Amino acid sequence: MESEFKYKAFISYSHADEEWAKWLHSALETYRVPKRLVGRESEFGPVPARISPVFRDRDELATATNLGETLTRALQQSAFQIVICSRKAARSRWVNEEILTFKRLGRENRIFALVVDGEPGASANPATAELECFPPALIYRMGPDGEPTAERGEPIAADVRPGKDGKLDVKLKLVAGMLGVGLDELKQRDAHRRHVRMMWLVSASVVGMAITSALAAAAWLARNEAERQRARAEAEAETARQTTRFMVDLFKVSDPGEALGNTITAREILDKGAARIERELADQPAIQATLMDTMGTVYTSLGLYEPAVNLVRQAFEKRRGIWGPEHPEVASSQTHLGEILRLKSDFEEAERQLRGALETRRRIFGDVSAEVADTLSRLVELLSDKGEYAAAEPLVREALSIRRQLYGDTHPDIAKSIEDLGTNYYQRGEYEQAVEYLREALAMQRELHKTPHPALIQALGNLGWAYMGLSKFEEAEPLCRLALAMARQVYGDVHPETAAILNNLAFVLQVRGDLQEADAAFRETLVINRKLLGESHPTIALTLSNIGFVAIALGNQDEGVDLLRQSLDMTRRVNGPEHPDVGARAATLAYWLVEMGKLEEAEPLVEEALSVRRAALGAEHPAYANTLTVKANLRLGQRRFGEARDLAVEGQRLLLISLPEDSWQVAAAKNTEGAARAAMGDYAAAERLLLDSQAGLAESPIPHMQESGRSRLADLYLAWGKPGEAYKYRRPK
Repeated sequence: MESEFKYKAFISYSHADEEWAKWLHSALETYRVPKRLVGRESEFGPVPARISPVFRDRDELATATNLGETLTRALQQSAFQIVICSRKAARSRWVNEEILTFKRLGRENRIFALVVDGEPGASANPATAELECFPPALIYRMGPDGEPTAERGEPIAADVRPGKDGKLDVKLKLVAGMLGVGLDELKQRDAHRRHVRMMWLVSASVVGMAITSALAAAAWLARNEAERQRARAEAEAETARQTTRFMVDLFKVSDPGEALGNTITAREILDKGAARIERELADQPAIQATLMDTMGTVYTSLGLYEPAVNLVRQAFEKRRGIWGPEHPEVASSQTHLGEILRLKSDFEEAERQLRGALETRRRIFGDVSAEVADTLSRLVELLSDKGEYAAAEPLVREALSIRRQLYGDTHPDIAKSIEDLGTNYYQRGEYEQAVEYLREALAMQRELHKTPHPALIQALGNLGWAYMGLSKFEEAEPLCRLALAMARQVYGDVHPETAAILNNLAFVLQVRGDLQEADAAFRETLVINRKLLGESHPTIALTLSNIGFVAIALGNQDEGVDLLRQSLDMTRRVNGPEHPDVGARAATLAYWLVEMGKLEEAEPLVEEALSVRRAALGAEHPAYANTLTVKANLRLGQRRFGEARDLAVEGQRLLLISLPEDSWQVAAAKNTEGAARAAMGDYAAAERLLLDSQAGLAESPIPHMQESGRSRLADLYLAWGKPGEAYKYRRPK
C-alpha cells in the first residue's frame, strides 16, 4: 500500500548536480494533480492530490564508509526513486549504493531516471564510455542474490538536455510514472487545467478594462518596486558570494611559516582576516561591514572582546552611513555592539546601544517580532548585570510572550525566555520559583537538543546554581559536572562559558567539603579568565573572592582576607561603587574581618554593604537580610548585645519572606540571635535558638559557620553551668 511509505520519492544525485535536484524537488512537491485524476485506482493505489513529501539528501558523504542509518531508512520509506543522471552521477559511489539499496528492497520497477548531461548507454562502447550518465547499478539488472548481473536493462528516463523533453514534459513524465497514469492523459488534464486558469485570467482582464488607467499607474509603481527589489536581491546575493569566498580563503595557507606554532590557531586566522578586511575591501563598504560584523561575532564567541567591539563598532557605523539609521542591518550591528559592550562591562554605553536597537527594531518589524524579542533578551542580561532585576522582569515576560505568539509551545527561543525568567526569580531571591522555571527550561532544551549544545549547557548550569540557592548541593553537583563536561567538548578548555561552569562546580565542591579540588578548580578558573579578560574584570574579582574563601577554609586566613580585599577593590574600580557586587564583596570581607576580630576595619564595610544592597536590591532581598546578620555579628564582637539580637531578629523576618525556614541563611541569623541572648543571660531561649540552627548551618557554603555554631553552644553551656553539655559541642582541636 502506498500509504505505508513516508516519502513519495527519494532523489538520488551527485552533489555536482545539486541545482537540478533542488529544481526537481520543488517541481514535484508543488505540483497539484488534476482533480479529475485524484482518487482513481492505479497500479500503485489511489491517485493522490500531491506528490509529496519528496526526500532529497543535503549532506556530503565524502568521508563516510556507508550510506548510514538516515539514508537507508529514507530509502526504505520511499515509494519511488528518481536518479538524476550525469557523467558525475555515473561515477558517484554513493548514487550507485543508493540505487543498489533501493533495488534490493524489490522495487526495481519503481526507479526513474532524469538525464541532465552525458549520454545514456554510452558505456556499452569503450570509445564513448566516458560519456556514460547512468550509474552501473541503474544499467544492470539485479540477480536473485541481490547483486548486479551482466544483463543490461533499459531504465525509464526523462531527458532535460537541450533539444530533448524540456522541463515541463520531464516533470509530467516523472509524475505520470509515479501516479501510474498515462502520460498523454496527464498532459491533456494538465493542459486543460492551465487553459481554464488562462480563461479566468482573461475574464478578469476583461472585467478590469474599465479601470485600466488606474491600474496602469499601479503597474508602473509595482514595476519600479520590482526593479528595486531585484537590484537589492542581486546586491545581497553578491554580498553573500563575496563573503563566502572571503571566509573560505581565510583557511587557505600557502606558507606553513604563517603559523606561530605547529598549527594555525583560530586567533591567527581571525587576526589575518581582520587585517584583510581593512586592506582589501575598502572600496566595497557593504561587504566590508558584513564581514566586520561576522568576524566580530566570532571573536566574541572566543571571549576576545576587545577586537570584537572594534570590528562590530566599525560595522555599525559603516552600515549606518550606507543605509541610514532605519535599516535592519544597522539595528543588527547595534544589537551586537551592545551585547559585546555588556560583556566588557561597559554598561552605560551597552544600555544606550541596546535601547537604541530595540526602538529601531520596533519601528521596522513591529512589536511582535523575533528581532524585538532578541534585543529584549539582551537588554535583560544587561539589566541583570547591573543588578536592576525588577526592571528586567517585564522585559523577560514581554520577550516570552512574543516568542510564544511566534513559535507556539516548544522552540529554542521560548526555552531561553523561560530560563531568563527563572534566572530573574533567582536574582530576586525567590529560589523555589526560580527552580520551577529552570526545570521547565531544561526539559525543553533536552527535548530540542539530543547532543551537547550551548543552550543545553547553560540550562544545566543555571538549574544547578538555583539548587545551590536552596542548599540542595547533592542535586547541584551532577548537573554542574555534566555541564562542565559538555562545555569542554563544545567550547574547549579556554572559554568564558567553560570558566563560568568550572566556577560553579568549584563552589559546590567547597560547600561539600572537598576543599583541595575546589581550590584547584577555582584557580583553573582564574587562569582561564585572565587569559581571556586580562587582569582587571568583574569576573576576575569574583574568582579572587572565591579563592579567598577556600584559602580561609584551608586555614590560610591572612592570604584569604588579602584576596578578598583585592576582589573588593577591583569590583569598586570596574563596576562602580553602587553596583550590587560591591555590596556582596564588602559584606563577605566584613564577615571574615569580624571572625578575625578586626572590628574597626569591618564597621565601614558593613555599612557600605547595607547601603549598596538596599539601594540596588531592596530591603526585602535575602542579600540585604544576610548583611544584617553580618552586622549583628559585628555588634556581638563589640558587646552591643541588644542591637545584635534586634538585627538578627530583623534578618530572620526578611529572609523568611523569600526562603524556607530550614535554609542555612535563616539558620545563621537564628544562631546569631541565640548568641546574643546567651550573652544577655537568657539561656533557655538561647539554647532553643542555637540548637534549632545546627541542621541549617550544616548546609552552609561556609564550613566555618557550622563550627562557629557548635562553639557558641559550648560557650552557652559553660556560662549556664552545664560543662557536660558544653563538652559535646566544644571546638575540635
